[in-house]
Amino acid sequence: MTNTRRRVAAASGAGAMIAALGGIAVAVALAPWFSVTTNALSDLGVADRAAVATAFNGGLLLGGAVALAYAWALWAAAGTRGARLVAVEFGVAALLMAGVGAFPSGTSLHFPVALGFYLVVTLVLATDGAVRRTTTAGRLALAAAGVHVAQWWFWIAGVRFGSGLAIPELVGALVLAAWVLALSPVAPLTNRVPR
Repeated sequence: MTNTRRRVAAASGAGAMIAALGGIAVAVALAPWFSVTTNALSDLGVADRAAVATAFNGGLLLGGAVALAYAWALWAAAGTRGARLVAVEFGVAALLMAGVGAFPSGTSLHFPVALGFYLVVTLVLATDGAVRRTTTAGRLALAAAGVHVAQWWFWIAGVRFGSGLAIPELVGALVLAAWVLALSPVAPLTNRVPR
């Protein structure tokens, strides 16, 4: 992978996570009614205050768009079919993340897009972990996939801190961010870009 592509990967990976998680953080800060134990993150996308909904939906739309550049960087660095599959899966996850912002809660496409996002995030982690299982990053990706599935299983089984979806949704978002920033084959925190 060329230095230019490494720089694109670093910038787009960090940018996508900053946009998505930053949008969520701004929306939460602007919504004093929001509770991680009783709300879903998507409640922020249909808030009465336009600034809250704009921060949430806009952050996901921007994050998803920028994440497509990261998918390209993953593809460019891929040396195997398995690695290319990870890049394609991540591209789908990026589109679904943007879709959560494009189709707010209450619209007919919101649930399938949101569910698809979390399923594909698990698939990205599991596929990358399987492809790179002989490396520490690969084993950590597999473990992250397991954590992501387990925490949703606990929530579905009723082992939770409240009735809201925000906690398992945040865990999924943070697991994805950790993979993008530190575990993926082109992770900006672990793949130094020569100057």
